[in-house]
Amino acid sequence: MTEELFRADAYKKSCEATVTGVDELGIRLDRTVFYPMGGGQPGDTGTLTLADGRTIRIADTRKGADAGEIVHVPAPEQPRPEAGSNVTATIDWERRYRHMRVHTSLHLLSAVIVGSVTGGQIGDGKGRLDFDLPDTSLDKDAIETKVNALIAADHKTATQWVTDAEMDQRPDLVKTMSVKPPRGAGRVRLLEIPGVDLQACGGTHVARTAEIGKIVVTKIENKGRHNRRVIVALAEG
Repeated sequence: MTEELFRADAYKKSCEATVTGVDELGIRLDRTVFYPMGGGQPGDTGTLTLADGRTIRIADTRKGADAGEIVHVPAPEQPRPEAGSNVTATIDWERRYRHMRVHTSLHLLSAVIVGSVTGGQIGDGKGRLDFDLPDTSLDKDAIETKVNALIAADHKTATQWVTDAEMDQRPDLVKTMSVKPPRGAGRVRLLEIPGVDLQACGGTHVARTAEIGKIVVTKIENKGRHNRRVIVALAEG
């Protein structure tokens, strides 16, 4: 298993690690700050720096076939390290931070719009949530105003952990119908924005909502009889 340093500290930009395996899929480390694609959030990019100073550009990060395994996918024609070698793993922080801001804004969006979330996607500076809201008309300007008010209130965010058994007893903690929270370790992580939102989530988030900055609701689309897609973007990069 890969020690997931980003779970405890989403602001950690680099770490020292040991290569545990290399194959056609990518590079495995004993520990990492790289977030693997999942829950609608893209995998991190960045570099692995070898002891001799050479760097390996990482184009994507994915979950491995085995539970708890993370694979760092190198860009084409990059050098490959040997198992057992030491590297410094460094994420593309500016890109990751935009993901964190967008991801946290989507939690606020799900608190403002009352309805089951049927899907979502986080991008570089923008994101979306789909809601199961048949025969419902959404006011774009009103949603934007409410989300920005929650951002400006500078709420703290915090993580909690519950056991798998507790999670089974609290289905209300899972808002997204199409994405299940990471399980298998005996416990599930929750993101809490006190007084605003509490839900299971394995992604990376900012520590305070004011870090998000102002957002704009760029579009609301009807995606079938039930789905209403709300697309948001950071007003500034």
